[in-house]
Amino acid sequence: MNQAILDKIRKVEPYVPGEQPKERVIKLNTNENPYPPAPGVAKVLKEMDADSLRLYPDPAADILVEELSRFYRVGKEQIFVGVGSDDVLSMCFLTFFNSDKPILFPDITYSFYKVWAQLYRIPYRCPKLDEQFCLVKEDYYAENGGIIFPNPNAPTAIYEDLDFIEDILRHNPDSVVIVDEAYIDFAGKSALELIDRYENLLVVQTFSKSRSMAGMRIGFAIGNPELIGYLNDAKYSFNSYTMNQAALLCGAQSVKEETYFHECVDRIVETREWAKQELAELGFTYTDSRANFLFVTHPEFEASELFEALKREKIYVRYWNSERIRQYLRITVGTRQEMESLLEFLKKYSKERGKGKKEC
Repeated sequence: MNQAILDKIRKVEPYVPGEQPKERVIKLNTNENPYPPAPGVAKVLKEMDADSLRLYPDPAADILVEELSRFYRVGKEQIFVGVGSDDVLSMCFLTFFNSDKPILFPDITYSFYKVWAQLYRIPYRCPKLDEQFCLVKEDYYAENGGIIFPNPNAPTAIYEDLDFIEDILRHNPDSVVIVDEAYIDFAGKSALELIDRYENLLVVQTFSKSRSMAGMRIGFAIGNPELIGYLNDAKYSFNSYTMNQAALLCGAQSVKEETYFHECVDRIVETREWAKQELAELGFTYTDSRANFLFVTHPEFEASELFEALKREKIYVRYWNSERIRQYLRITVGTRQEMESLLEFLKKYSKERGKGKKEC
C-alpha cells in the first residue's frame, strides 16, 4: 500500500484473546463460568418480544442500572454500564487518562491495559510486581496521570486487601484510581466499600465471570457521580446505544436472582480450594488464588510443553511466553468433573515424565 497512506494509519499491537475452539473441549483458558446463567435469564430470553428489537434500546440502561443500584446500595447516578468491562475500561482510559504524565499499571497484569494506552496515545509506566507477584504499593506513590490495576490481579490471581488499596488512594488525591474487579466475587471485600470516602476511586466489574454471562457482554463502573457523568459524556460522544435490549433485560434478571449467584460463586471457590490441594500433591506450586482461576507452575515441567500436551488432550488452558511468567499456566476453575479430568491427565503426565527420567 502507498506509504503516504500507511503513515496516516493509527497502528497498534492488538490484544490477543484466549482461543475459542469450535470443537468440544474442556475449556479452562478464558475464565468463563462453567455453570449456566441464573434460571430466570433463559425465561427472559424465551419471553422476549422480538418486535421490540426494531426500536433502539434505552441509552440510559435504566432497567439494569436500577437493579445494580439496589444490589450494591448506591445511587443510580453512581453507575455506568457498558458492553462488558472491556468497553467500560476502554471508556475510562479515553475519559480519565488525559495527561502528559504516565499512567501506572503493573508489569504483569491484564494485557489490554497496554493496548488501550497505545491506542489512545497515553504515556504509561509499569512498576514491577515483587518476587511473589504482589503489587508494591510504594511504586504507586510516584507522580502519575492515573492508576489502574485488577484486584485480584490477572493472571496472578492475587488479592490485595482494602487497607492496601486505601493507601494508594490516600497517596493519589489528584489522580483517578481504577480498581478492576472482574474476579472480586471469588475473593474478598470489594473496593466499593471505599467509594463514598474517595472521590477519585472508580470500581469496574463484569457479568462475565461470577454471573455466567460472558456471551451477553455486560460490564459496569461505580464511582463518584461526577466521574460517572464524564464517562457518560464520552460514551454519548462515541456510541449512544451501547447496550442491546436482550443484555439489559437479562442483566437485570441476573441481578435479581441473588441466591443462585451466591451458590455458583461458592461452588467455584470450593472447587478451587480442592484443586489447589490436588495440584500440590502432584508437585505443582501456585499463587494464593482468590479468583476463579489458578496460576500454577511445576519445577520439573516446561510450561510450554505441558500446555501443548494438554491441548492435544483437548484440555485448553492459557500460556504466555512472557518474561517472568513463561513457566506458569493459568487454569480456569471448571466444574468438579472438568477439574477431575484435568488432574487425571496431570497424574498420567507426571508418571510418564518420571518413567522417562528413570530410563535415562
